[in-house]
Amino acid sequence: MEQEIKGAVAREIEDLLTKAFAPTHLAVINDSASHSGHSGDDGSGESHFTVEITSASFDGINRVMRQRMVNKALGDIPGERVHALAIKAKAVGE
Repeated sequence: MEQEIKGAVAREIEDLLTKAFAPTHLAVINDSASHSGHSGDDGSGESHFTVEITSASFDGINRVMRQRMVNKALGDIPGERVHALAIKAKAVGE
């Protein structure tokens, strides 16, 4: 099985979310290649991501608030350093 080489932004996203939420599942998926040449592609290879995260921190929290929590934990990454970030945040057991 081939292992994906993670860039600096992907590693930073993983580190920040791990510290903020102690997730039971975390996947940071680089979607940038499928957006090559499109709006927001800065040529860095790290412009578009999907984050799948499961954490007890999201228990009893609605979807919009979960996304806000993730965005806040990532600081200037969403919208500043990354063009697009899809967030799939779940509570444990969902």
